[in-house]
Amino acid sequence: MSIRLSRRAFAILPAAAATMAAGFSPAVAQSAAPIITRAIPSSGERLPAVGLGTAEVFDSDDAATRQKAAAVVHALLAQGGSLIDTASSYGDAERVLGHVTAPTHLRTKLFIATKLEAPDRAELRNSLSRLQTAKVDLLQLHNVDDPQQSLSQFREWKAQGLCRYIGITSTYHRAFPAVEAVLTREKPDFVQVDYSLDDREAERRILPLAADSKAGVLTALPFGRGRLFRAVRGKPLPEWANGFAGSWAQFFLKYLLGDPRVTAVIPGTADAAHMTDNLGAMRGALPNPEQRRRMVEFIASL
Repeated sequence: MSIRLSRRAFAILPAAAATMAAGFSPAVAQSAAPIITRAIPSSGERLPAVGLGTAEVFDSDDAATRQKAAAVVHALLAQGGSLIDTASSYGDAERVLGHVTAPTHLRTKLFIATKLEAPDRAELRNSLSRLQTAKVDLLQLHNVDDPQQSLSQFREWKAQGLCRYIGITSTYHRAFPAVEAVLTREKPDFVQVDYSLDDREAERRILPLAADSKAGVLTALPFGRGRLFRAVRGKPLPEWANGFAGSWAQFFLKYLLGDPRVTAVIPGTADAAHMTDNLGAMRGALPNPEQRRRMVEFIASL
């Protein structure tokens, strides 16, 4: 089940709808408080801490998908966000984003990150063509699984101005040894891994290494492929979380942002209202270490 479907199913159930009505605070999502930004370690450039993931949500290039994508991108920008993460392997996601952003001149307002399956010039050329852009902000090697992987071609493309930053990704724990080796040796600007309140392997292994290597961290699958929404179905937010979260989505995202080593979280959605709710996580207070410990215990008890 995709993240989008899991959350949609969660939202339409009567009990969950009542929970959202009781626990969601528009003031949290649309607060006038300054947005939370994080510095990219290799440059100091500030990046809004909540972005948009596109895996499985914009994979069909049709009118309905483009309409949803346009609404989500506008919601992202309206609430102060800018980061969109996609990949050459995400169906038609790059093409959809290109159709949405290029004609409306939104490209300059966005931080576009994409991924290649290999350091292949033809694949990069095709990605740029689909995105309708001359360069991307972040170019990542997708699903690194070779500890000897070189990023020399990516650095060359960076020097040529085809990207501003380079990175590596994996959402497979079996590949973490390779990620650790490449991160240590190649020192990319970013590393992207799966990280959620109920799956904290990256917290123990990748985040400390990223800090040592001065790499920014993007966290994919922050809702645990929908597991977290299913775990809290029908349950209200605990009262002790009201000071920092106005919805379950914000609760889950703010746990991750409570770790200063996380540069940005990138939940996927094709729903503009969900995008706005997600972006509420980059405003207001973040949970302190004791609250984060309590969040872990709470989810573990369900």
